[in-house]
Amino acid sequence: MTLRKDVPAFFVYGEPSRTLDVGFLHVETVMERKSLHFGQVAPHKHPLMGQITYWFKGEGRYRIEDRTWNFSAPAISFVPSNVVHGFDVGEQSDAIVVSISDDQLRAMAPQVDLALDAPVLLSGAADAPGWMRIDALLAMVMEEYRGGAGASERVLAGLIGVVLSLMARLGGPGGFAAASPAVVLGLELRRAIDRHYREDWPVGRYVERLATTPHLLDKAARTVFGQTVKDMVLERRLLEAKRLLRFTIRPVEDIGREIGFEDPAYFSRFFRKRAGLSPTDWRARNAEASGAG
Repeated sequence: MTLRKDVPAFFVYGEPSRTLDVGFLHVETVMERKSLHFGQVAPHKHPLMGQITYWFKGEGRYRIEDRTWNFSAPAISFVPSNVVHGFDVGEQSDAIVVSISDDQLRAMAPQVDLALDAPVLLSGAADAPGWMRIDALLAMVMEEYRGGAGASERVLAGLIGVVLSLMARLGGPGGFAAASPAVVLGLELRRAIDRHYREDWPVGRYVERLATTPHLLDKAARTVFGQTVKDMVLERRLLEAKRLLRFTIRPVEDIGREIGFEDPAYFSRFFRKRAGLSPTDWRARNAEASGAG
């Protein structure tokens, strides 16, 4: 049995985990990485992004946390960041994998019907209307993504959002009541941080809200996310700051207040320490990068 502390963390499978650009999306097929896994993808996790995996042909065995399913195409999963997953498939199997950064998923969440903080695995009949729509939409996602410089982030996000909502219609979350208590608590913590990170709660407030103990909450944060509770809150504030800097024209001071920093100088020191640049310099660099694409 693989211990969670030994589970590798990847950017995409086989590549070391790294910091993601705000709004990051990546699309490829499973068999494009066949030379790395030969159809046997060991349990792993992605610290900063969730993934949709749509099996459009073949069959195999899929693992999410401590559960295992045998599946045949069509089948589709959504796995949030830091959830352990893997699979074994035959040579004739293939899937489209859509990787979506956590900040992009958070921005999409109000517009989609699927809960994005719990894993999902669904299967069905290829000729059913819902599955035909998912197949067509993900083919469009792949085509748009491969358009290179001409690809539109808004078009991709819109198509992916529809896929997630169709997944909710086809069955939504289910079958994960057996997840370990640490995983359940870790996911509850992330939901609580998403709701309250602007309020600068002390760790004790999260302990009270989740009706747990400081030891158990710290253990869940470290086990599932590899971070302390405090670092999880700070990273969430940093992600929101980056999103607002890149996608709005709001003043830096206003963005700092939005995420809980009343003192602009303190916000600038916080941002520089964690991002390596001042908010103004980070915005200029990323505006240039997004404009070039």
